[in-house]
Amino acid sequence: MNLQNVSGFRAPEERRSAIVTGYMSGFGNSFETEALEGALPIGRNSPQKLNYGLYAEQLSGSPFTAPQATNQRSWLYRIRPTVKHSGRYAKVDKGLIRTAPAARDESELPIGQMRWDPLPISGEDLTFVTGLRTITTAGDSDTQVGMAAHVLLVTRSMENEYFFNADGEYLVVAQENALRFRTEFGVIDIAPAEICIIPRGVIFKVELIDGPARAYVCENYGGAFTLPDRGPIGANCLANPRDFLTPVAAYEDKEEPSSLFVKWGGELYRTEIAQSPLDVVAWHGNYAPYKYDLRHFSPVNAVLFDHPDPSIFTVLTAPSETPGTANIDFVIFPERWSVAENTFRPPWYHRNLMSEFMGLIYGVYDAKPEGFVPGGMSLHNQMLPHGPDTSAFEHASNVELKPVKMEGTMAFMFETRFPQRVTKYAAGLPQLQESYIDCWRDLKKHFDPNRREPK
Repeated sequence: MNLQNVSGFRAPEERRSAIVTGYMSGFGNSFETEALEGALPIGRNSPQKLNYGLYAEQLSGSPFTAPQATNQRSWLYRIRPTVKHSGRYAKVDKGLIRTAPAARDESELPIGQMRWDPLPISGEDLTFVTGLRTITTAGDSDTQVGMAAHVLLVTRSMENEYFFNADGEYLVVAQENALRFRTEFGVIDIAPAEICIIPRGVIFKVELIDGPARAYVCENYGGAFTLPDRGPIGANCLANPRDFLTPVAAYEDKEEPSSLFVKWGGELYRTEIAQSPLDVVAWHGNYAPYKYDLRHFSPVNAVLFDHPDPSIFTVLTAPSETPGTANIDFVIFPERWSVAENTFRPPWYHRNLMSEFMGLIYGVYDAKPEGFVPGGMSLHNQMLPHGPDTSAFEHASNVELKPVKMEGTMAFMFETRFPQRVTKYAAGLPQLQESYIDCWRDLKKHFDPNRREPK
């Protein structure tokens, strides 16, 4: 594997660090990687003495006795154990971050279909921590069910600032400009239409690559995201395991005063430390951050008639204790051919159990050609009706049906079985489209008991 030093960092001989970019392929694999030859012990996890004077430490993402298929843990070989990256924790202002169920009574906004224009990337000094804005919460983080949907605005890289989330894992969807995640496990870069998953408890910091950035973030309080069962689809298509990338080991050996922020129990805490906590020289296991390019998703679709359920567009799922009912589904609507005959092709009008938070990364979403723009978002809560707007319905009902390729589009959905409650912040945003409901206002009554469509 060809590894290169990340720009902006001096070579190891100039500074005692090894920061490299490189990835290992596969979803859910047990990986092993080392930034210094011989740093990874062979044949055992915790020998009496390790090369280079390292410490062995295990990070567990599941209970010790979880079934093998869901048991997650990694062994990290680091310059200092994380007890040295911990001091007296002080509660600090959590800004606009909210966690379920605390947001339940925050907003008095009536229920209904909602949509927002993009939040502007302002001139404020915003890092990953201060730039998170919670839009919805669902479930209860203390009982490890549900989720939160955030918008992330970043205008400044984190410098000697680090963070981890004890309440859940993050799924970050880059929308405008790229982000670099420097984690305990290595370095991950994501550009628009790429995602990054940071597991619960993993320490990281976020840097800008090509200017101020905007992203969507799903915070998963429940079990870890995994690939959905394909059922009759079989072994191939949708998100293929080989396209998921986990970073190779990289470390910082930095003796500089630093701050570590921790999200725990819905609150934000900070502790002051004397060095970088990203000091893992080698690691092995199956609990690690990873990335995925949504453009590698291989969609399946109807090739004769009717519109299949949107579940065929599921990239990742966080299962619940009820088979077939997800705590969260992460669904996308990518480029694809539409070929169904004698069929209304956009998503149908529907009400369902799941609550849908939707965002548009780029392009046009076929069911909402107007008003839903890149960087924007919408919320359709459980059992509340939604579907194509008036212009989309009229066009799809009368257009000549021939093969059409939907190009230059990428939308996504954070879907959960719980009601998504809007935060006070989101309810008061000037970007909230008060007239969104009017997109269905001009739907006409076409009923005629004497009218029959030709077969």
